[in-house]
Amino acid sequence: MEADIIPLIVGLLVFISSLISLKAGLSVAIIEIISGVIAGAFGLTAEEWMMYLAGFGGIVLTFLAGAEVDTALMKAKFKESFLIGLFSFSIPFAGGFLCAYYIAGWTLYASLITGIALSETSLAVVYSVLVETNLSNSDIGRMLMASTFITNTWTAIALSILFAKPTLYAAVFVLVSIAVIFIATKFSHHVFDNPRLKNKVIEPEIKYIFLLLLVFMYFARLGAGHAILPAFVLGLFMSKHFIETSETRAVKNRLRTVAFAVITPIFFIVAGLKVSLPVVISSLGLFILLFAVKQLTKFAGVYFLAKRFIPGGSMYTTLLMSTGLTFGLIAIVFGLSSGFINQVQYSVLAGVLTISAVIPTLVAQRWFMPVHSEDIMDMDRGNGKK
Repeated sequence: MEADIIPLIVGLLVFISSLISLKAGLSVAIIEIISGVIAGAFGLTAEEWMMYLAGFGGIVLTFLAGAEVDTALMKAKFKESFLIGLFSFSIPFAGGFLCAYYIAGWTLYASLITGIALSETSLAVVYSVLVETNLSNSDIGRMLMASTFITNTWTAIALSILFAKPTLYAAVFVLVSIAVIFIATKFSHHVFDNPRLKNKVIEPEIKYIFLLLLVFMYFARLGAGHAILPAFVLGLFMSKHFIETSETRAVKNRLRTVAFAVITPIFFIVAGLKVSLPVVISSLGLFILLFAVKQLTKFAGVYFLAKRFIPGGSMYTTLLMSTGLTFGLIAIVFGLSSGFINQVQYSVLAGVLTISAVIPTLVAQRWFMPVHSEDIMDMDRGNGKK
């Protein structure tokens, strides 16, 4: 396929996905992933610019997800979110490892990669769905984000402890990440509250945030790490800047608009393109087994705690926390590039992660959507209640 036509095809996929999403009432992230899978089956491949933009899209989504976490609620509900996040990680990790090692007969390191990949909850998918369904500011949405943060913190720790090689560049990445988070948390108000920078068409505040995230990406690659965890922590610590005034809230909304219009669709489409349907079909039994293991172990780890702590949205919470994509893809890409898993194992795991981003989200949105308080108010008004 000629390279010049690929951006046109991608732009068409992004636009058509938006129309289908509006028509079907489903998260556009789901449609974009499916579009990527279909396009990949017809020979579309991701170019280098798409890979980098997709990586940046994942970082931006992660930052925005961190900025949506209600730190006050997280402190008040720390026990609840910590327990849900811990069991959301540990049970799928154990289940994925045991299945890969004892049933599939994979090597120890390949099985550990599998456990890590199946243990995560996709920040990108959860955040996208919560924003599109207007649940990001609800108690259920905030608890979901807090629990997802705990889950993926454990996933990142497991990947780092089990596989990270201590090097000088890795230490530099950690130190730079800490320094950027500290400086941005303490001094970002000089950017957001500067009257000479506010409400400018050139959007200096958004460019400032992009610069911080690009710094993470550069030093992460230098240290053979990944920028997702520091980006999420940065968003978490900067969340207070985005709620102080109407101007800073508007900055976050504009950043969200830019991200969802241009950057994040590439992330989801590239995720779909990475799935090799012929390989998945040839290993269909293993594919179904690993998908079932992820869903069943996530249910065991999340549902009963969510039923106790989030009674109004326990199944919805369980299904969204059963999604996988972001950290899982990072884990298997690392495993493939490091020689811990082969191409067949990679394609099977990538397929499991992709379908786990689609099916649980589809079921959650179709049959387990929590009732919005504003919807109840609208129904009351329609019935003549004051």
